[in-house]
Amino acid sequence: MRAISPLLILALAAVLAPAALACTNLVCSPSATADGSTIVTYTCDGEFHATLRRIPAGEHEPGAMQEVRHWTGELMGEIPYPAHTHGVVNLMNDRQVTIAETTTGGREELIDPDGMLHYWQLQRLALQRASTAREMVEVMGALVAEYGYRSSGESFCIGDPDEAWIMEMVGPGPGGEGAHWVALRVPDGHISAFANGGRIGTFPTDDPENCLYSEGMVEFAIANGWYDPAQGPFNWREAFHPMSAQKLRYTATRVWSIFRRAAPSREFPPDYHRGVEGADPYPLFIEPDEKLTVEDVFALMRDHYEGTDWDMTRGVDAGPFGNPTRWRPMGFEVDGRDYTWERPISTQQTGFSMVTQSRAWLPDPVGGLTWFGMDDTDFTCYVPIYCQITELPPSWTRGSLREFSWDSAWWTFQFVSNYALLKYSAMIEDVRVVQQDLEGYLRALQPAVEATAARLCEDDPALAVRYLTAHSVTQAEDVVRRWRALGEHLLTRYNDGYVKDEDGRPQEAGYPEQWLRHVVKERPEQFLLPEDEHELTEPTDY
Repeated sequence: MRAISPLLILALAAVLAPAALACTNLVCSPSATADGSTIVTYTCDGEFHATLRRIPAGEHEPGAMQEVRHWTGELMGEIPYPAHTHGVVNLMNDRQVTIAETTTGGREELIDPDGMLHYWQLQRLALQRASTAREMVEVMGALVAEYGYRSSGESFCIGDPDEAWIMEMVGPGPGGEGAHWVALRVPDGHISAFANGGRIGTFPTDDPENCLYSEGMVEFAIANGWYDPAQGPFNWREAFHPMSAQKLRYTATRVWSIFRRAAPSREFPPDYHRGVEGADPYPLFIEPDEKLTVEDVFALMRDHYEGTDWDMTRGVDAGPFGNPTRWRPMGFEVDGRDYTWERPISTQQTGFSMVTQSRAWLPDPVGGLTWFGMDDTDFTCYVPIYCQITELPPSWTRGSLREFSWDSAWWTFQFVSNYALLKYSAMIEDVRVVQQDLEGYLRALQPAVEATAARLCEDDPALAVRYLTAHSVTQAEDVVRRWRALGEHLLTRYNDGYVKDEDGRPQEAGYPEQWLRHVVKERPEQFLLPEDEHELTEPTDY
């Protein structure tokens, strides 16, 4: 293996440093969940207008070629179609195989500008070709070996009805071939979490049932000075994903928070996510204290570290109304010192999120389900989207980042979240009433809907798909209508700093005492009244 030129490293850093999407994943093996579902979550975080997408299944003649295009429309190349491609709805195919990702970055010098496949193209191509999670790992490995890998470091979470896998991948650097990767099956009864940082450490090289990996990665790391065999077993994370204290805060804190909530009986010290030198990384897999329900997973995805020392709804940085958002950039400087905001699981930067269920005891059209949400997980409502539906809810497929529209589900959710952030501690309660009502209703409907669809599958699978399509489309559009009404309610109830009471009369709400104390401490004289004034009066005629 050749070492990478330092001059080439500098050139790459100058021209190949796009802003990485910052995402969070949770993956649960079937025996770690209350109903036996394989669950995969994904918060797709970035400044973009999300839409729900579908690719129909297809039959292809020998020699038919599939174009691979960048999201700008640029043609990257072509690859042969297989005889059959699976249908895909969002990030789940018609065999209940699903995938999620989080960009780890890794070493920038490993980006290959001549590779054909970015990670998002790799995901789509593999979903069309793989019938199981294991096969998806193998397909992705084969595709990058043949056509090259163009992205930076990436973690993938992959699930099917029977098992879940995790896969991490980095490029070979300019002029290299294929990609370096390792994949592990999630042990029975365990969960794992990922958040923009490499998570796999050492791994078994003699257990093909549970571990798959590319050849030559160890030699490659040795050649580039990233691994010394004399120091012990090869560690994927240490070789390809060096971490700074700032990046540990940005990444490992989210993993820590999922684990501490899923297994509160265990001790997960904060030292690692605070960047304390020598602190042990968090385990790759843990057993939750209780088997997780879908509702549990929804809650984990709505986390701002509430109740911990890093609770983002507390402190002067949360403003008077406990706002857990922190506007970008994450890092800032004051008096020559560097600082960084906390980065929660639930963030305003989320374009869409999903919680998928893959279920072995149900036929594929029924068993494969994506709970799909637009915008910040804290403010979204998850709607059921089944894996073989033939139509999509219209408002979830349209819109543009450049122009607001009530016809766009994404903009409807954006309106509610952005307005509610003006007085978060009050308005989030109104949001949660509607959110819990709608999600509770949809979850309560689920057993009856799926029992009907499963019976239909026995005699008329096409009718079952038609039934599930109508259910998915109708419920998703009803949620958008309810969310639009929620936005109008918030705008009228919380207007000009007043809050309307139950009779619709505006009431002065003021500020919390704790925040007023911050104001007085910062400006002790400016707002102080003379001691002989005991009552502040205002004119009643505005």
